[in-house]
Amino acid sequence: MNKLFYPAIFHTAEESGFWVSFPDLPECLTEGDDMQDAYEMAVEALGLCLTERKKDGDVIPDPTEINKIDTEDGVLVIVEFDMLEYQKKHNSRAVKKTLSIPEWLNEEAVDRGVNFSQLLQEALMVKLNIGR
Repeated sequence: MNKLFYPAIFHTAEESGFWVSFPDLPECLTEGDDMQDAYEMAVEALGLCLTERKKDGDVIPDPTEINKIDTEDGVLVIVEFDMLEYQKKHNSRAVKKTLSIPEWLNEEAVDRGVNFSQLLQEALMVKLNIGR
């Protein structure tokens, strides 16, 4: 579930620019001064909405098929969201983990100057097939 694609409706704002709604996520609204700004704001709003739902244990709905969406008075735009990139950008604070290894292995690693935190991060990224 790293890359997600959600339909969004871009509406022309009365003042200027655009406001954006997501049919699958009624609480997710944003706006921008122009199309590029509105798209960038839509990506951020989508990220905030999806990560909050995930954190709260709420359902993350499947995107509606584009041929089943009523665009009302707007234009349908597919917004791409990369959950992993968003998490890296917004949730990169360190978390303390406690782990156990054999004493002999610990002594050998300490003698060789191994950085345990760095090694664990690198090993987890390899195991999870995640690039930096």
